[in-house]
Amino acid sequence: MNSTRILLPLVACAVAAATPLHAQTAAAPAPAPAAGFSTVEPGIVVQPRFEVIGRRERLPFIGGSADTFGEVALEQSRVFTANEALRRVPGITVRDEEGFGLRPNIGLRGLNPTRTTKVTLLEDGMPLAYAPYGDNASYYHPPIDRFTGIEVLKGAHALYFGPQTIGGVVNYLTPDAPREFAGFVQAAAGNRGYLNLHVRLGGGGALLDYMRKEGDGARENLDHRVDDLNFKFTLRFADRHTLTFRANYYTEDSTVTYSGLTQAEFENLGARYNPFKNDDFDIRRTGASLTHRLKANADVEFTTNLYYSAFDRDWWRQSSNSQDGQHGAGNVIQVIDGVSATFLQHRLAGRRVDPDTQFASVQGRLRSYVTTGLEPRVTVRTGAGELQAGLKLQRETQDRRQINGNSPTARTGTLAEDNYRRTLAWSAFAAHRFDLGSVTLTPVVRYESMDFERLSRLTNVAGSTSLDRFLPGLGATWQAAPSTTVFASVHQGFAPPRVEDLIGGAGTVTDVDAEKSLNTELGVRAEPFEGVAVQAALFRQDFGNLIAVGSIAGGSTPLSQGKALFQGLELGLNTRLPHGLRARLAYTNVFTAEQTSPFVNVATRTPVAGSVAGNRQPYSPRQTLTAAIGFARDRFDGELEAQHVGEQFSDFANTIAPTADGQRGLLAASTIWNATLNYRATARLSLFATVKNIGDKTYITDRTRGIQVGQPRLLQTGARFTF
Repeated sequence: MNSTRILLPLVACAVAAATPLHAQTAAAPAPAPAAGFSTVEPGIVVQPRFEVIGRRERLPFIGGSADTFGEVALEQSRVFTANEALRRVPGITVRDEEGFGLRPNIGLRGLNPTRTTKVTLLEDGMPLAYAPYGDNASYYHPPIDRFTGIEVLKGAHALYFGPQTIGGVVNYLTPDAPREFAGFVQAAAGNRGYLNLHVRLGGGGALLDYMRKEGDGARENLDHRVDDLNFKFTLRFADRHTLTFRANYYTEDSTVTYSGLTQAEFENLGARYNPFKNDDFDIRRTGASLTHRLKANADVEFTTNLYYSAFDRDWWRQSSNSQDGQHGAGNVIQVIDGVSATFLQHRLAGRRVDPDTQFASVQGRLRSYVTTGLEPRVTVRTGAGELQAGLKLQRETQDRRQINGNSPTARTGTLAEDNYRRTLAWSAFAAHRFDLGSVTLTPVVRYESMDFERLSRLTNVAGSTSLDRFLPGLGATWQAAPSTTVFASVHQGFAPPRVEDLIGGAGTVTDVDAEKSLNTELGVRAEPFEGVAVQAALFRQDFGNLIAVGSIAGGSTPLSQGKALFQGLELGLNTRLPHGLRARLAYTNVFTAEQTSPFVNVATRTPVAGSVAGNRQPYSPRQTLTAAIGFARDRFDGELEAQHVGEQFSDFANTIAPTADGQRGLLAASTIWNATLNYRATARLSLFATVKNIGDKTYITDRTRGIQVGQPRLLQTGARFTF
């Protein structure tokens, strides 16, 4: 990256910040607190951070859909995974994978949720994904128990963050540290080997949080062990400065396969069948960050994030999908139940196999990522409203190796891949909210610039390319009544391709375009009656180019791209009813999820099999619904929840009848029920019990690599002691 590409955004950011600084001396205060201006709450030391939505008072000024909920809501339903928590937000589709929510698949407004590639994930306003520019796939997600709030933002205001500005932004909020010594110890246990220990201690602006979670996944031979340790310290000094240091260490040790089931395995051997008992998945993540806030005066604040993360992922597996023939196993004849056939033929016929003897090999997909970044922002109240501007510099590296072993438990072998990938990126944004009586207008522009490099250490072949985009947007609100806000937005959506998609193994630049879309929405937020809050929105996402990443790990769907259109309706409702009752609803209807052109194989420039204009996009259910009713009476608090996902296609051809490998076929609609009961025994002791998937329903969640199924019934009970 040359010096000009770095100096230009620095100068632009300085000019944008300096202009209102001159004018603000005589400016009247804005009608509501600015997003970055924190208030000191009793008993806690408020940490500086980038808030995607911020306090409730900000909602009338956000020209787009905005949802936020906090610790009380999470505890009332005792959410088990981030998937479960996010389903309470309209417009979000979340697909389960291994049953523990460790690798969530999050989609917004009909977009394919695979690996959460179309969403910007943040923690306290900083990138949560390990390589959001070079490989925005989600193989890691912190336990939902770590967080005390979630913000979900869609619309033009998503341009404040990046690089994915298509679906929207999900920001997880960590707890502030208490001023005096306080904390809790919580323990829970349940069926399927579930154990969870959570300890949080804090005082004097410091906070220590540790969690151990373990249990069995959705199928046989799937078990998970997660340790998550976090430390935070917030210091206020010289009246105007606040500094927060954060550190995190996370490990996961799981026995988990990548392969789904064939159709015959699912039918003959059951949804929980999994023969790959030696597959192993290990994660180690270390992260650290500093956030500094300077309150220059009553109208100007500067906030700067400096962050670092190192992520190592080793996945040793014998099969990557339901028709994988790695190491020639597809040609080896074995006898099972008196039938001579290859390993793959036995799987397709639904016979119980033993991969230790019939498929005696393993592949290690070993990945290491390092991400560092610096992001300063300024918020200025002006006579016309409020200005926000920011700059981000980010560097990502990827080390990717594949080792082929010759036994089921081998952890060494032949080096088959050794790739190094690097991304250098900078971005800048500027947005000014103009307050015009009951109307606000917020024009925003974002600029993204990326340099990509790829090197094969095996062949010493290298390649490089670059990409940049200007992304304009406009958000608007109209305060139609004191408790009613009409909002609208339009913005250019963007997401960069992965390094491996842009630059091939031979060092050549692949002819794949960045994702681009024109996103519009119109909606209303209102509290028509006391205790009733509603938000509804119509949305449209028109893609000039949408990338469909090839089926993961050698599946049959190639990297492809094409034009698409998504249109739909979102509805969110929260109510407080008489006699301690409450109810909530999150409903989405994506009535259009159309391939407006055939999706084309990037490598061959030919249409993907079955893709024609007019077909529905895969993994885009028309309707999703999460509804719950709860009560609070004396010491008791309970909730009953239903989660419904409509039917969806699994391929571009909209295949209905399942194929033998299980990778294509209609996914039927499913509804599961959850229930929670909380009891406050004393002022310090709380007891709880929860049942997930009360009816023990078996349902298919994914066919990408073969059939994956949802978690069976889970029974959990626990206690929390606070001090």
